[in-house]
Amino acid sequence: MTKPSPHLRVVAASAAPAAKLTQDGAVAPQALTSTTKEKLKQFVARIEKLEEEKAAHANDIKETYAEAKSIGFDAKALRAVVKFRKQDARERDEQEQIRELYLHALGEI
Repeated sequence: MTKPSPHLRVVAASAAPAAKLTQDGAVAPQALTSTTKEKLKQFVARIEKLEEEKAAHANDIKETYAEAKSIGFDAKALRAVVKFRKQDARERDEQEQIRELYLHALGEI
């Protein structure tokens, strides 16, 4: 008999508080109720769907950068702009101050 994953043990134990334990402390497979098993299936299905969507979005982003590059934009600069715009103003100012401090310390400015 294979030993269940420690992660399964924690999740199953919290999902079924009255679960039956084997001698080694693992949750017995029959300890999950049909409702709990169904919930688990639903979570797994949702996560799988989201992972597929995430991969599709990543591919769309890659294609968009390639399209921009094909008409003359610098993809590396575009990535920097996107990263810059994600930051709030305070975070941008803080990063700029740190960058200037480091460059000054290195004698670059």
